[in-house]
Amino acid sequence: MNFKEKVFEEVKKIKKGETASYKEVAKKAGRPRAWRAVGNILKKNYNLEIPCHRVIKSSGIPGGYNRGKENKIKLLKEENDKL
Repeated sequence: MNFKEKVFEEVKKIKKGETASYKEVAKKAGRPRAWRAVGNILKKNYNLEIPCHRVIKSSGIPGGYNRGKENKIKLLKEENDKL
C-alpha cells in the first residue's frame, strides 16, 4: 500500500464528530513529517467516502478543503455541536 492509500485508510477511521490533525494522519500513515503531503493528497480527493473535512491543522484551525473552507466548517459543525 502506498502512502496515499495509507492516508485515505487513516482518514476513513476518523469517526463522525471527531477530528485529527494533518500531522496525526501523517504519523499514523507511517511518515510523521509528511503532514504537508497529507494536505496535498486530501486536497485532490473527491471521494465522499473519505471524510477529508475531519482533518484539521494542529492549531485547531480548520485549514483548507477542496469544496471550500466554509463547507468544511459547516460539515464539522453539523457533526459536532462543540465547535
